[in-house]
Amino acid sequence: MNRRILVIGGVAGGASAAARIRRLDEMADITIFERGPHVSFSNCCLPYYLSRTVAEAQRLIMMTPERFKKQYNIDVRTQSEVTAVNPQKKTVTVRKTDTGEEYEEAYDKLVLSPGGAPILPKIEGIDRENVFTVRNVVDIQKLDEYLQTHEVQDVAVIGGGFIGCEVAENLIHAGRKTALIEAADQIMAPFDYDMVQTLHKEMMDHGVELILNDGIAAIREGEVETASGRRVPAQAVVMAIGVRPETTLARAAGLEIGETGGIKVNGNYQTSDPDIYAVGDAVEVRNEQTGKAMRLALAWPAQMEARAAADHICGVDSRELGFIGSSVVRIFDLYAASTGLSEKSAKAAGIAYDFVYLLANDRVALMPGNSVMFFKLLFEVPSGKILGAQAIGKGAADRRVDIIAALIKMHGTLEDLKDLELCYAPVVSTAKDVTNMAALVGLNILHGRFRQVKVSEVRSLVESDACIIDVREPNEFAAGHLKNAVNIPLSQLRQRTDEIPHDVPVYLHCRSSQRSYNAIMALQQRGFDNLYNISGSFLGISLYEYPQDTLQGREPIVTAYNFK
Repeated sequence: MNRRILVIGGVAGGASAAARIRRLDEMADITIFERGPHVSFSNCCLPYYLSRTVAEAQRLIMMTPERFKKQYNIDVRTQSEVTAVNPQKKTVTVRKTDTGEEYEEAYDKLVLSPGGAPILPKIEGIDRENVFTVRNVVDIQKLDEYLQTHEVQDVAVIGGGFIGCEVAENLIHAGRKTALIEAADQIMAPFDYDMVQTLHKEMMDHGVELILNDGIAAIREGEVETASGRRVPAQAVVMAIGVRPETTLARAAGLEIGETGGIKVNGNYQTSDPDIYAVGDAVEVRNEQTGKAMRLALAWPAQMEARAAADHICGVDSRELGFIGSSVVRIFDLYAASTGLSEKSAKAAGIAYDFVYLLANDRVALMPGNSVMFFKLLFEVPSGKILGAQAIGKGAADRRVDIIAALIKMHGTLEDLKDLELCYAPVVSTAKDVTNMAALVGLNILHGRFRQVKVSEVRSLVESDACIIDVREPNEFAAGHLKNAVNIPLSQLRQRTDEIPHDVPVYLHCRSSQRSYNAIMALQQRGFDNLYNISGSFLGISLYEYPQDTLQGREPIVTAYNFK
């Protein structure tokens, strides 16, 4: 008798598991239950329908039940909600959402892929007709229809994660006035605070009203009220605070729930019932670098979890390494990618680390389209083991972070990255790629060849009237500088060393930290041992300070910002 395999939920996890099982077992009897009208669609592309980057909603649908049957011989039942899992009987209870009819189906193996449910706070107005979430094709169509039919001009997006930022971007492209409200002090949690300021500025430059450190308190007619009492015009509201794992079925079936609130699974994605597997946003997985439990609502992990579960069901061995959380997002003209540990997560894990914050050309400066790549590389001290990276720029930030992700998976070090032989052509990179350069700088820091301070520390240095030397040329200094900085250009440095004190810390910077590094190396060989390089230098300082100065209305520490 053929094995009966049931899958609850489609999209990345469930549909991928079912297709993989079919490839391994042609004779299995496979059925997918999906409570919505669509079994397989592109979650990640949903926001792009608002701007018509995706021209038609129908194009978001990747696979129909009919195609599943013809191509894979898989029975897909949409509008079919599984209301209960009965492990003792090895059955599920199914309700047809269009007729209300209920029936039971037996299984030999069961795969749970229920996904995550949008978090909706219990606040006044949360159930108004103009409040939307973005989880599936039906959701995005409802939102778009409301915007069109009600001629909405002002929209408030609540939450600054992947979905919130992408929705905000596409609303701006669609001509809507958009406010993005985030309760934390930054958008895009995977990025460190120093890096994310570049994304804050990008949002602001493109017309997004960015509201940070202020959650939502109420939704009223034509506006939302924040926790601070601020009233923001909003004819429509998109809730994108985040998702919670959909564990209702698992809990009711007595399956074990992990410490993070997701369904607990082993390395084969078996739940506490060995005949029931779980994959996707609803499960708890392991962070490969820290060994700790986490939840990871990303498409690639869901695909790999589905494959591993399907393999185990069909008797194919696989290994479980955990995940490092690689991701990328586009925010207007910038691509922002991250992988592995951030400073926040390294601190939380108790890992001794240091970092490189590098601003470098993403291709040869002579080439059209050349722009700055903001790159941050974390490494373990004293081993030099690579821990994580973040990259932001108009160029291929994802490619740079993919390099680091591969090295993390192979337990690579700064020495490995330094020696990594990468493709080069003037139109795509520099001869020493930004990743190679980060390794070289990291090795200098690791071995104590020079010391650095963060851009986040510069304000306190200025306010305490520390000795800061700007080694840029006079015309650059005149165009904008730190208010208490002294200009000693690198081209004049060796003739003016008597102006540099030996008895107090001296902080040097240029535009991007390259010339100031050269200055420090020259001065150290002339007997100076009190020098610090300002990581990121004036460009990094400007990008770090400007969004906070603008949002907080505080006094700048520069005479003028420089973003080029």
